[in-house]
Amino acid sequence: MSKTPSKMSTSSPEAVKKLLENMQTDLRSLSMECKKKFPPVKEAAESGILKIKTIAARNTDILAALKENSSEVVQPFLMGCGTKEPKITQLCLAAIQRLMSHEVVSEAAAGNIINMLWQLMENGLEELKLLQTVLVLLTTNTVVHDEVLSKAIVLCFRLHFTKDNITNNTAAATVRQVVTVVFERMVAEDERFKGIVEQPPPVQGNTNRRSVSTLRPSAKDAYMLFQDLCQLVNADAPYWLVGMTEMTRTFGLELLESVLNDFPGVFLQHQEFSFLLKERVCPLVIKLFSPNIKFRQGSSSGASPAPVEKPYFPICMRLLRVVSVLIKHFYSLLVTECEIFLSLLVKFLDGEKPQWLRAVAVESVHRLCVQPHLLRSFCQSYDMKQHSTKVFRDIVNALGSFIQSLFIIPNAGNSAAVSAPAGGSGSGAQGAAQGGPGTGGLSGNLTTQAAFEYRGTWIPLMTVSVQGSAKATYLEMLDKVEPPSIPEGYAMSVAFSALLDLVRGITSMIERELAVEEEAAAEFRETHPDQEWQPQSGAHLVWEEMVGACWCGLLAALSLLLDASTDETATENILKAELTMASLCGRLGLVTPRDAFITAICKASLPPHYALTVLSSNATNLSSKAYSIQGQSVQIISPSSESHQQVVAVGQPLTAQPQGTVVLTAKNIQCMRTLLNLAHCHGAVLGTSWQLVLATLQHLVWILGLKPGLGGALKPGRAVEGPSTVLTTAVMTDLPVISNILSRLFESSQYLDDVSLHHLINALCSLSLEAMEMAYGNNKEPSLFAVAKLLETGLVNMDRIEILWRPLTGHLLEKVCQHPNSRMREWGAEALTALIKAGLAYKHDPPLAQNQRLQLLLLNPLKELSNVLHADIRQKQLESVLQILQSQGDSLGPGWPLVLGVIGAIRNDQGESLIRTAFQCLQLVVTDFLPTMPCTCLQIVVDVAGSFGLQNQELNISLTSIGLLWNISDYFFQRGEAIIQELEREEEALQKQALEKGETLNRPFHPAPPFDCLWLCLYAKLGELCVDPRPAVRKSAGQTLFSTIAAHGTLLQQPTWHIVVWKVLFHLLNCVRTSSTTADKEKIESGGGNILIHHSRDTAEKQWAETWVLTLAGVARIFNTRRYLLQQLGDFFEAWEVLLNHIQSASLSKNNEVSLAALKSFQEILQIVTPVKDSDKAGDALAAMGVPPVLIDPLSASGPGRPLVRSDSLVERLTRYNGAELQAPPPGEESALEDSALWWSAWNTWYRTGTDSTRPPSGPTEKLSFIPSQPFLTALVQIFPALYQHIKANFSMEDLKKLGVILHGAVSVPISSDASPFILPSYTEAVLTSLQEAVLTALDVLQKAICVGPENLQVMYPAIFEQLLLFVEFSCKPPQYGRMETKHVANAKYNQIQLFAPAEWVALNYVPFAERSLEVVVDLYHKTACHKAVINEKVLQNIIKTLRMPLGLKYACPSESTWKLAVSSLLKVLCIGLPVARQHASSGKFDTMWPELANAFEDFLFTKSTPPDNVSIQEFQKNEAIDVEVVQLISTEILPFANFIPKDFVGQIMAMLNRGSIHSQSPSFTEAEIDVRMREEFSKVCFETLLQFSFSNKVSTPQEGYISRMALSVLLKRSQDVLRRYVEDERLSGRCPLPRQQVTEIIFVLKAVSTLMDSLKKTQPENVDGNTWAQVIALYPTLVECITCSSSEVSSALKEALGPFKDFMQPPVSRVQNGES
Repeated sequence: MSKTPSKMSTSSPEAVKKLLENMQTDLRSLSMECKKKFPPVKEAAESGILKIKTIAARNTDILAALKENSSEVVQPFLMGCGTKEPKITQLCLAAIQRLMSHEVVSEAAAGNIINMLWQLMENGLEELKLLQTVLVLLTTNTVVHDEVLSKAIVLCFRLHFTKDNITNNTAAATVRQVVTVVFERMVAEDERFKGIVEQPPPVQGNTNRRSVSTLRPSAKDAYMLFQDLCQLVNADAPYWLVGMTEMTRTFGLELLESVLNDFPGVFLQHQEFSFLLKERVCPLVIKLFSPNIKFRQGSSSGASPAPVEKPYFPICMRLLRVVSVLIKHFYSLLVTECEIFLSLLVKFLDGEKPQWLRAVAVESVHRLCVQPHLLRSFCQSYDMKQHSTKVFRDIVNALGSFIQSLFIIPNAGNSAAVSAPAGGSGSGAQGAAQGGPGTGGLSGNLTTQAAFEYRGTWIPLMTVSVQGSAKATYLEMLDKVEPPSIPEGYAMSVAFSALLDLVRGITSMIERELAVEEEAAAEFRETHPDQEWQPQSGAHLVWEEMVGACWCGLLAALSLLLDASTDETATENILKAELTMASLCGRLGLVTPRDAFITAICKASLPPHYALTVLSSNATNLSSKAYSIQGQSVQIISPSSESHQQVVAVGQPLTAQPQGTVVLTAKNIQCMRTLLNLAHCHGAVLGTSWQLVLATLQHLVWILGLKPGLGGALKPGRAVEGPSTVLTTAVMTDLPVISNILSRLFESSQYLDDVSLHHLINALCSLSLEAMEMAYGNNKEPSLFAVAKLLETGLVNMDRIEILWRPLTGHLLEKVCQHPNSRMREWGAEALTALIKAGLAYKHDPPLAQNQRLQLLLLNPLKELSNVLHADIRQKQLESVLQILQSQGDSLGPGWPLVLGVIGAIRNDQGESLIRTAFQCLQLVVTDFLPTMPCTCLQIVVDVAGSFGLQNQELNISLTSIGLLWNISDYFFQRGEAIIQELEREEEALQKQALEKGETLNRPFHPAPPFDCLWLCLYAKLGELCVDPRPAVRKSAGQTLFSTIAAHGTLLQQPTWHIVVWKVLFHLLNCVRTSSTTADKEKIESGGGNILIHHSRDTAEKQWAETWVLTLAGVARIFNTRRYLLQQLGDFFEAWEVLLNHIQSASLSKNNEVSLAALKSFQEILQIVTPVKDSDKAGDALAAMGVPPVLIDPLSASGPGRPLVRSDSLVERLTRYNGAELQAPPPGEESALEDSALWWSAWNTWYRTGTDSTRPPSGPTEKLSFIPSQPFLTALVQIFPALYQHIKANFSMEDLKKLGVILHGAVSVPISSDASPFILPSYTEAVLTSLQEAVLTALDVLQKAICVGPENLQVMYPAIFEQLLLFVEFSCKPPQYGRMETKHVANAKYNQIQLFAPAEWVALNYVPFAERSLEVVVDLYHKTACHKAVINEKVLQNIIKTLRMPLGLKYACPSESTWKLAVSSLLKVLCIGLPVARQHASSGKFDTMWPELANAFEDFLFTKSTPPDNVSIQEFQKNEAIDVEVVQLISTEILPFANFIPKDFVGQIMAMLNRGSIHSQSPSFTEAEIDVRMREEFSKVCFETLLQFSFSNKVSTPQEGYISRMALSVLLKRSQDVLRRYVEDERLSGRCPLPRQQVTEIIFVLKAVSTLMDSLKKTQPENVDGNTWAQVIALYPTLVECITCSSSEVSSALKEALGPFKDFMQPPVSRVQNGES
């Protein structure tokens, strides 16, 4: 028979129909059963069937009708039950239940049913069925109320206490269900009335507990029930549950708990119930707790005055459950009561309480810990109130103490004896078990199970509940009466879970709320951007208070557990808890607790007792601050150093002094990972504790031997010194991960806000400082962690680099890069340069090009690096500059000055490689980047290039940098226009600024325009280089300076030239002059190693000389090419004077090279091609062209300083750049050019130079004085003609004298024998030296000028003659130079061997010069013989007087050409001069000349010198011919004019002729040559002249005729005598030949006779005296006598003599005619 209605709904037609059928069936069954025994029942049943049928037939709503008549319908069944017949009873109860389940039982019926059930209960019948029926009745409908209800409940209670176990339990369950039902009804009722607002009842003064009149029916039932439950638990009589006989506290407490737990709303919404809670429940609980509070474990009852009731586990445990519920649900109502409960809970954790009590207490606490909101409420209600217990703090601290106590106080339950040797377990024996062998071994075996181990106490760890839920074990043991035995480690495990849940709960709650708040804040900011978001401070205060209250206890407990943990998962959980707490504290801004948690993690990461100051100092602060907690002392336990851990790494501690090794365990690594995680995920809240984190990481990284690589990432590397790091494979696989996380950690710094980022940077900086401290004074590998990480952090935060740039770079610059430890430095520089490069390469927004400030900020540290003295740093700096230039050179813009500053910050003490690198940068700049930089930086480029020129480490760089300066100047030239515009814009801006500030604009070379200033800076730089100590640099700089000025000077404005001349050029000249004159004369040993120095450069002085030469030449060239421009400057004359002064001092320098070059320059500035004026065209070409520049034979110039010829490529360059500049100036400027002051100034300079250089040394010349060189003197003299062209107008006699002195002096200067072979080709060749040529040219120019000049100039002729004649004398009498001993050139010891002997001074071969001078004299005389001055000054006489010397010396002359030339010259001069002399005979101006002339003839024709022995016959004949010429001149030019000539003179001439005709024999000839050597020709001519003169009919006076006749007769007489004597001797000598002399004589006489005969023949017969004829004929017989002579020579001469006598063979006719006439 189905007990339950069918599945379909109870009110559907089918269900109703079924119900009716079932009821009828039931009634029939009942009737059947009762038919025999119980007829009344049977009847009732049958009437019941009828009743049902009737109802069914009459009513549409059958169920309602049934309910209405339910009392009658039920009646048969009740009666059935009354039979107490089991079968019948069961049938009836089933039927009743069916009715109930269809809710067709009315209140009255229900009452009847209950009463019937009660009877059955009392009779102990069908107990289970009863319970079932009651349950059905109460659950299916709500008709049972008040007393009926209470009766039903009591019925159940009564059944609970029967002896039958099953009934017992079923009843218990039923009671629980019924109680629930009662409250559920109340809840349902409340729901129904929810919408209706009721009139609140008037509040009475003291509400009696019975006044429940205000409650609705169900509520009232519930109220009465709950109240009685309290009564019953309290062992008082119930008010409502009448008929209760028995009750247990445990059951009562369970019921109370379930009601409180299931229907908290009822108590919270209804005052009446709240009142019950306060007034009844709480006092009850507190009362029941008392035995547990008073009880102390182990206190003997004897000792205390009254026996204390022992705690009873079932009650105690249930009380704790109730308390848990009360706290959980009614905390808000029962604030004070809860405070008491919580305090009790805390007390139950005491070590003195029984183990089971502590266990359940811990379970209760755990229940609280999983309810963060509740905990927050505690905090708000107690901890934050002034005079209240700090409940929340106490709970946490109690947990902490509890955990500590488990380690420290080994209780019976878990004695340390299990795991530690005796004596190692007591709390006092601190560390007794440290490292004890027993412990180590034991713990090793036990670590397989998760456990905590601390100082020998080993506590296993069990899984007690799922995280976040407090599933209790002992609180659920409702069936146990005796306290259970608690397994070892259970309490610890629960406490541990509680701690973790507490942390998890609190943190996640607060973080959720924080997140909500942040969202709200963000929204608010969006909607009200202008207002400040004000968070509600209340919430924050609570959070802070919560954290503040719990952190100490948590930290103490967690640290201890972390230290003791042997299980990875447990460790992980602890670390996670510490991490989340740290992060939360950070977010709330609670620095101390944050740092404390972080410190704990840090300490755990490092080996035990590792000395790390940051941590220890922090810990001491904490211990002093926070751990004396009021009311609860939390012991801080020092970490145990037992290694119950797997060792995974052995490494070096990071300390200044090397120490032993340290060990890292797996747990250390685990902690390290947590630390990384903390920094990675919560970096934003770390603030100042970055320091702790990073310090720890640095040490760990060091111990693990990670070294920084590119970009700052750490890679596993080997430690350099000390025992190498030992890493197990376990950790090796971890290292890349750790290294990766480390990198990611710093990468994630990009997500930190600015403040946090600053904290991070500051921490890294201070870490780095520590590392540096350690690295001082030793060369141990430093820790580069901080530097590497600074780099990494900077690199990932490029987008906001500005905010961290200064601290970052400041630290690297001032500290790291200056560190003495090279590795440290190197990394500092690496980091800094990497940052700068990255910063410049980063795509900033706005781009760098538009953010000048940022760019300068980024580049500044690069500049600062220049102040570091360490070369390696500078090397790095320069390399990075090179890279920056290569990658970002185009976009540096305003950063250029900084970059250039870096390149230019070189010093001589820095070594070559640095300078080389810097120079590479500069080259790159100059070749690629000049156009991209602002023009204002060009000046800096010039300065920098200059400074490379001036450095003295690397000569090639200096030279190359000069080349760069030339490139730069070219760039200026090409881009001039653009540069000018930009510079002028800049200038305007600057001026404006200066005006605003009221300052003057201060820049070099102001007020020249800015572009000119740029040039001036360039020139000034080159100028500095021109006086560099190194000759090569000077040379190169000089050439460049003058080339640039020449090539680009046209760009300068005129006033700027003034600065160029005075500040650049003259300044340079002064410096060079000073340096040259003071330079060292010491020989420089050949330069470094194998470089040979040419002897012309082997002293500093000689090297400076070259510079002086170059400089002077350069300046002169500029004056020359830019003359027109310079002349427009106001002070050109002063400049000219200064230049001339320089030229003069250089010319007089004691260095041949300099002096010569100075003259070249002098020539150059005088050789300006002037426009040819018409008047000059007539003059010779010299004047028009200027004198061609001197081109000496290259060898003769001293050394390699080749003369700078003007056809230099420069000229071409010049004409290319500015073709107009060298052409004629515009008309009207000629006068300016011809400014005579300039030329006279030049003449004075020339004169002073000449005078000083040619003045012979005075006094003895032991000490070798300086003697000017030939090329110098030549050049000097060659200047004169050009100069003279410009000064001739006012050139006076005075000046001429000055000139003469100089010319004479110059020619007299001897040369050194070293030079002589170059200057004197050889003695025999008659060549003039260039100097002599020049001297003559100078005189020539003068003479020509006089010639075409005005009359008054002609008085200068005699002076010129005088000068020339002086030179002529040199042929025979070389000039003396002071008192110097000179050797004749022929004896000069010039030979290879003595190449390096001291120079001897050699006088020149003056013969060619004298001879040329003589030619000039003749030539000039030819032109000027008739000039008054020439006549008056007795020039002719002087010429003759001068010629007397060579004529007289004749063969004794140094060169035979001399006397020959002298003769020919004399003849030429006389040809011109004698007529003039005759013409002026009367004036007496020539009187003194005649004797001079006579003497000259005499000296020459009858010379005292003998011809050299080696003269050939031909030569002799030539010489004789010359003598003959002289005699002929006498016969043609003198004797015919005897009447105009003084008589003495004629007499002298006659005497000479006479002498010549006879005394002609030179005694030294050999006989063979005698006939030739007798000067027969000469004698003959003399004879003839004499005869001719004798027989001339023009004889003016008888005296003259007489002289000639006398002469003839003497001659003839003598001939007669000689012949006679010869014949005599011949006869006597016989066969012997006569002496040679006699033979010669006779031959001569014979020749004279033949000559005489010839002469007589030629003479007019009438001119011959008769006497003479007689004498001639008288000779004939004597001649005939000579025929016998034996000498063939005599015979041939005799033939010639006898021949002419044939003319005498006929008598002359004339006499007859005469006779006739």
